Amino acid sequence: MNDTPSAPRRPARSGPARSTSGGSPGGSPGLAVRRAAADAVDAVLEKGRPLEEALERLTRDLDDRDRSLARMIAATTLRRLGSLGALVRSTLERGLPEKAGRVETILLISAAQILFMDVPDHAAVSTGVDLAGESAATAGFKGLVNAVLRRIAREGRAALPDVADQPLWMIEGWTSAYGAPAAQAISRALAQEAGLDLTPRADAAAWAEKLGGTLLPTGTIRLIEAGNVTALPGFAEGAWWVQDAAAALPARLLRAGPGQRVADLCAAPGGKTAQLAATGAQVVAVDRAAPRLKRLTENLDRLGLVAEVVEADAASWKGGEFDGVLIDAPCSATGTIRRHPDVAWSKAPGDIASLSALQARILANAAGLVKPGGLLVYSTCSLEPEEGERQIEALLAARADFERVPVTPGEAGIAAEWINAAGEVRTLPTHLPDEDPRRAGLDGFFAARLRRTV
Repeated sequence: MNDTPSAPRRPARSGPARSTSGGSPGGSPGLAVRRAAADAVDAVLEKGRPLEEALERLTRDLDDRDRSLARMIAATTLRRLGSLGALVRSTLERGLPEKAGRVETILLISAAQILFMDVPDHAAVSTGVDLAGESAATAGFKGLVNAVLRRIAREGRAALPDVADQPLWMIEGWTSAYGAPAAQAISRALAQEAGLDLTPRADAAAWAEKLGGTLLPTGTIRLIEAGNVTALPGFAEGAWWVQDAAAALPARLLRAGPGQRVADLCAAPGGKTAQLAATGAQVVAVDRAAPRLKRLTENLDRLGLVAEVVEADAASWKGGEFDGVLIDAPCSATGTIRRHPDVAWSKAPGDIASLSALQARILANAAGLVKPGGLLVYSTCSLEPEEGERQIEALLAARADFERVPVTPGEAGIAAEWINAAGEVRTLPTHLPDEDPRRAGLDGFFAARLRRTV
């Protein structure tokens, strides 16, 4: 793989205003879907907005099926942006003039449908051409759009350049941390769509069978094609909740149980809070974002679980001493790109430094909440050592009253290859391989367990 990435995040484009509503009048339903997908991609690349936030606004007037298709088109485009961008540029000998407006976006979302989705080529081409015809800024390029997309359909995936699908600064960081072969494998794994992972409250094997899923060694149920999650058996009665298999590991490392008082810092939307509450422990869930805490409370209500919910800053909150403290710290989320492909294009190198400083403050405050003999588990869904391993090294250097409690192979279903030399969990998107890429992989996660000695 050539590590040269594709398109960098684009600056905001000037020009005539255009529709920003996926359900706006005019055109076929298929065109409204593509319009929403294109607008969502632009919102990520030009304004740095989260994809889900953009789609929620842009697809509110679409039905469930069209909303799902718009999300799939936008997510696939962002997940494969490196190779798609390189391919589109390779078909344009002279590039695109600045006045071309969002022709590039139209080509990208259409190419994604042709090469990576179960969309008929003619439908992807025709809706791409129609989308170009909607604006005075792009109407003059309809012939070019038609020609480029027909060529892409004719040549297929064989024409895709062998480049990374994430930005160069990310590839360089992973190369430094894990080596070039591993970095390339991580990049390829992140370009695959992830399955849906569920954490069951009980009877994991029975629920896996009932849902038609695979029971992973960690106790997580993995589904390939779930459809509408809320319509699945067990959702309404709170038998399970959505949570990546790697994200479910840190709470298990805390060894919470009845009679213990534990804190879940940066708790929303509540997957780890639910895990801790299900053990019978007395749980205090802390987060600074009121809307996210509302979602956490709603999730607990559906699951029939109880926790004390506190709106506070985890970097300064003083809630007494606890038998266990869990931190799922705010981070760059580079380990979740399979599920959230916008992360690759909404983050910048400077974000790692600012987030690392925040993580250090939260970790230092959390250490003061742990009773002597109690456990502290720190985790992030990041592939960057600055947000994981180095945070623990710094805390141990500053606090002589803490020591590592190494994770052992088999504990919580954790494989030996997921544990680093220090006894910390380091999952990679390449872990848990499977012949079906939709059934393979984990989010990139780091988790360390410490004990306060005095």
